[in-house]
Amino acid sequence: MDQIRTFDMFCGAGGSSLGAREGGAKIVGGVDLWGPAVESFKLNFPEAHVFQEDLRILTPEDVLAKTGPIDLLISSPECTHHTCARGSKPRSNESKDTAFQVIRYAEAMKPRWITLENVVHMKPWGRYSELMDELVRLKYNVREQVIDASGFGVAQRRRRLFMIADLMEMPNQVFPITTAYKNVWDILDKTERYSMTPLRRPNRAKETLARADRAIAELGEDKAFLIVYYGTDGGGGWQRMDSPLRTITTVDRFAYVKPTADGHMMRMLQPDELRKAMGFPESYSFPNVTRREKVKLMGNAVCSPVMEAIVASLLSSKKRVNKDAA
Repeated sequence: MDQIRTFDMFCGAGGSSLGAREGGAKIVGGVDLWGPAVESFKLNFPEAHVFQEDLRILTPEDVLAKTGPIDLLISSPECTHHTCARGSKPRSNESKDTAFQVIRYAEAMKPRWITLENVVHMKPWGRYSELMDELVRLKYNVREQVIDASGFGVAQRRRRLFMIADLMEMPNQVFPITTAYKNVWDILDKTERYSMTPLRRPNRAKETLARADRAIAELGEDKAFLIVYYGTDGGGGWQRMDSPLRTITTVDRFAYVKPTADGHMMRMLQPDELRKAMGFPESYSFPNVTRREKVKLMGNAVCSPVMEAIVASLLSSKKRVNKDAA
């Protein structure tokens, strides 16, 4: 059976495409405007046609001329203006409206399947129902599902809204593959190669110390923990080590704190640890960019094991349809 020919809109570092490939798809193209994302995608999908262009300017016809027909369109439109994750109120209608580029491309490419991933805060968006109506107008059966990556072997609580669309039938619900959740210890580098600084050094921010003090009051002096910055989930600015990492964002968010004979020491989680928490394997290549850019690549990505499960489910439905038609 032919592989699912896949084009990745807003491809980022390639997390969705990696999962799609592992699920049985063939990645034939991708597009992103940000240079480090395009470089990452090229490193890991050398056979794909990659466009570093604005989707609003690039035409579907330009893409099809390079890729040939598309069976699956995967997309993760701009999400930072649907959420307060960046520490500010949702604001940019222009940014949010990039989701409608998916409709423009779907109308021209006519893929059998579409996946659209975004933060769960996308659903209250004023144009969300319009987006759904447009998919229905194009004759798609659409399943909406909130999926937490921690149920797919990823050491991170990352809840995302997926719109999964199929021209031929209603897509199956995608179920978690495990209840044995990985945790922070599973991603932590154990070599101690990263330097740490005293938690209570001079000039340490009062807010940081307050977060640490809340953790120590709860856990005791002898337990390691994470300080969590930029959170709005009521977690008190810290988390335990024996639970999945809270959601990775596009900025440095997590500091590891451990007790020692000389007092508590701390350091930020490193990009390689965040890579593990996103489900990227060690074999996956990232470009030689700044730490800030690496963190942004991780925070913008889709956890590949989730997309692998989605595409595997779509592929199983294709097999079933082909069998029924035989």
